Amino acid sequence: MAELEIHHESEHAIDPMGQKVGVLAALLAVGLAVVTIASHRTHTSAILDNSKANDAWAHYQSTRVKYHNLELSASLIGVLGTKGDAAEKLLADTEGQKKKYEEQGKEIQEEAKHDEELAEADEHRALRYDFGEGLLEIALVLSSLYFISHKTMFPIMGLIAGIAGAGIAITGFMI
Repeated sequence: MAELEIHHESEHAIDPMGQKVGVLAALLAVGLAVVTIASHRTHTSAILDNSKANDAWAHYQSTRVKYHNLELSASLIGVLGTKGDAAEKLLADTEGQKKKYEEQGKEIQEEAKHDEELAEADEHRALRYDFGEGLLEIALVLSSLYFISHKTMFPIMGLIAGIAGAGIAITGFMI
């Protein structure tokens, strides 16, 4: 009958380099998780800011439509040649409302432009996070290749890519 060999973990030599690469991979994975979350949150913020800007522009357009309707009513009164206290009162009221809608339109327009600027800044930050995320993913894969090949060039290249990815991602936090 054939003998069954049982191999124990202690029979193999401990690979100190493998332990260091394992720690490196774990650190890269944590950094990758942080940058990925920051990237997703920033993209979400950009979408929300764009949505707010779109809503503000729609509000601005409705205010401008109201303003133009008031202009039209004043023009019609002039064309029809309507005179009297009622016409004068309507024209005065129309002018007051036009001023109100013009002021509101300017405020809404500034709000919409501000929201667009916020969305654009978020997109710039998110792009940095995305580049950092990509480099950290590459770093993790390169470092992991050590366990297949046992060549130290892979964790070294992974460390370089990881430092570059972390550096680019940090610039996203600083903007």
